Amino acid sequence: MNAAKRGYVRRLDLEAGRVDMSHGSGGRAMAQLIEELFAPAFANDYLAQGDDGAVLPAAPGRLVMSSDCHVVSPLFFPGGDIGCLSVHGTINDVAMMGAKPLYLTAGFILEEGFPLADLQRIIDSMARASRQAGVPVVAGDTKVVERGHGDGVFITTTGLGWLPEGVDLSGSRARPGDRILVSGSIGDHGMAIMAQRESLGFTSPIVSDTQALHGLVDALLSSGVRVRALRDPTRGGLATTLNEIARQSGVGMMLEEAAIPVNTEVAAACELLGLDPLYVANEGKLVAIVAGDDAERARAVLAAHPQGARAAIVGTVHEDAHHFVQMTTGFGGRRIVDWLTGEQLPRIC
Repeated sequence: MNAAKRGYVRRLDLEAGRVDMSHGSGGRAMAQLIEELFAPAFANDYLAQGDDGAVLPAAPGRLVMSSDCHVVSPLFFPGGDIGCLSVHGTINDVAMMGAKPLYLTAGFILEEGFPLADLQRIIDSMARASRQAGVPVVAGDTKVVERGHGDGVFITTTGLGWLPEGVDLSGSRARPGDRILVSGSIGDHGMAIMAQRESLGFTSPIVSDTQALHGLVDALLSSGVRVRALRDPTRGGLATTLNEIARQSGVGMMLEEAAIPVNTEVAAACELLGLDPLYVANEGKLVAIVAGDDAERARAVLAAHPQGARAAIVGTVHEDAHHFVQMTTGFGGRRIVDWLTGEQLPRIC
């Protein structure tokens, strides 16, 4: 049924219109927003059921579920926006468990006065990312808060995935002798956000690495490499991710600074802002802990995939009762790579 038949006076003005409180009221205005903006972008058979939830087919076996909230500022940044980021982030959380992502749900908190043109841009980006990943948005919700009580738009996504038998990945499975790999350069997403916030100009602009990684994960797991754990090093970056795994597994880790790939522009921006790229967020890279004698094969598998072209072996797992993560520096010394203290980059994802 189209908007006219539903009793709407006119279609949404997607160029100049703005969100108002009625768009979250549960009435005609909210139905119009959903019908004219959300439904066409995310169109699929599950969403078209039109109920309070979607009835979904599921393969027998284990399921993985993960939720993620997105409050990034600014909403639009080089290489992406809050829309595609919300899809990629949740797909990656499911994929890091070794699961095949199947479905997404999405919740939107909109601020009164937010431009409908910007909302459409975000929704279109989100829908495009969902289609490219092959993971449909099957249900969702929208709420509106008063002007000044939000910051444009916040998005929460939940992902559901299927975990094949025989796949058992966990941060508690790292063992002495295992090797640590990253799938590419670190810090790109966080510094793309910060460079825009601080109006830093570089000859080559820093671009977010936001992308869905389930294809890369599938290639690695299908190779026969003995993978202990996978993580996407988002908030807190590589350093915090490895500290989490070291604590879970009761081990220590030694990194090689020279082996960790960092783009020149990212390194320069970090130096300018007094930041350490080890702690800067990534949204399109993974960390893999693999059996020591499978490390070279794992690196080759990752490097053969377009998303892992700069894959590198960056460290080793060893026994350590203190569960320290350390690093051999470029000057030949050692330093502790401790947990992130405080929030060095707020509103980064």
